[in-house]
Amino acid sequence: MPREGGPDALVQRRGRRETWDTVTPPGGIAPGPGLPGGSEEAEEAEDPVHRGTNLPRMEEFNQTVILDTIRRDEHGLSRAQVARRTGLSAQTITNISRRLIAQGLVVEGGGITRPGPGRPGTRMRLNPTGRYAVGVHLDPALLTCVVLDLTGTVVASSQRSTPVPDQAHDAVAGIVADIEALLSGSGIDRDLVLGVGIASPGPIDVARGLVLDPPHLPGWHQVPLRDEVARLTGLDVLLDKDVIAAASAHTWTRTWHDSSDFAFVYLGTGVAVSLVLRGEVLRGVSGNAGEAGHVVVDTDGPVCACGQRGCLGACVSAQGLVDAFVAAGLPAPPGVDRSDARQAYETLRAMTRAADEGDERAVQVLVTAGRRLGLGAVTFCDLLDLDTVILGGPLWGLIAPHALPQIGPLVEARHVLRPVHPVEVVGSHLGLEVGAVGGACLVLSQALSPRTASLLLG
Repeated sequence: MPREGGPDALVQRRGRRETWDTVTPPGGIAPGPGLPGGSEEAEEAEDPVHRGTNLPRMEEFNQTVILDTIRRDEHGLSRAQVARRTGLSAQTITNISRRLIAQGLVVEGGGITRPGPGRPGTRMRLNPTGRYAVGVHLDPALLTCVVLDLTGTVVASSQRSTPVPDQAHDAVAGIVADIEALLSGSGIDRDLVLGVGIASPGPIDVARGLVLDPPHLPGWHQVPLRDEVARLTGLDVLLDKDVIAAASAHTWTRTWHDSSDFAFVYLGTGVAVSLVLRGEVLRGVSGNAGEAGHVVVDTDGPVCACGQRGCLGACVSAQGLVDAFVAAGLPAPPGVDRSDARQAYETLRAMTRAADEGDERAVQVLVTAGRRLGLGAVTFCDLLDLDTVILGGPLWGLIAPHALPQIGPLVEARHVLRPVHPVEVVGSHLGLEVGAVGGACLVLSQALSPRTASLLLG
């Protein structure tokens, strides 16, 4: 159901078109009902959190501060610990905590042992089933949908070939059908769904929710994807670029890595790179940062459509890799149209199996792809002094066994700052679902993360 008041009014809801507040990060969706917009000192210094305010009109902001603080500690926090971390008064913590518990967003249980006299505190944790977020990844080859609970855990998912990717109307209908099937099949109360986050190929117009002429989606021209999905589902919807969404998933779910400064290399039908500095995804002026397809990584590489040789996109995109396999002597199935994203992906699946089975020609193609990715990774790490490179996307799982062993050693050997710190190179733990999980994480982030812009009073 639509949720009135507060920052919710910043997004397209129930077919009503509204613009985004310019101080809200692109891709944002505002909170739902009640979701506003060693020593303990050492423990609390590990993960910096926002500080709250005790001013009487800041209740909504303080609520997000408390939710964000609780979610950052997987073991749960007592009210006293939340007060110390946020700087809020004990009374403010008590009042807001009671409200969050009543709304089903937070649960209490389990004691916290503390030194000295007094009753042990009770842990507060996010209630996983208190709210949900839907994520959709529109890749020209694959359409992926997920549902995340409030802790960011995938509770339902689906994946299939993108229906008629060059026909926007059919693709939108497919997205809506998959969302409805996932929600009905999971039995989730629709009123608990915060919204839908769509990760789309760029370029996109974030402010208007449009998909603008993506190179791998012929026939798409200023398609109002955000508004159409909102109109057809009746849910809050945000639209963001796929690589930005995928990188955002790794800033939201950091249980398996602790870097705040990393590059996320997205490999799907196309190639893109999202850069994260101090935990913030770099978006650029228009929200379309990440176009890395024409970064040259091998001057002796294949000729790109742009006229250069050895562009990253020409070397390691789905079509580029299929072309490399064919050039190495592995025949493509008869009748395959390599320019069709779905056919290129399925052909690549078959060809990478040859490498897995020991065909030396196929192995060498993927080894070369790994080295080229490594050269690109060195450039990004040197430019921004990063300590981690994460690779993922629909294509990554197909080439990872042979490409990943090439990337780490190459980065370590050529990284200019290797005397200062190492660079870790890892594959994403989110697999094929990374883009969809990222879309849903953006919804959760807007609901649970404090936005200082909400303190601007008109």
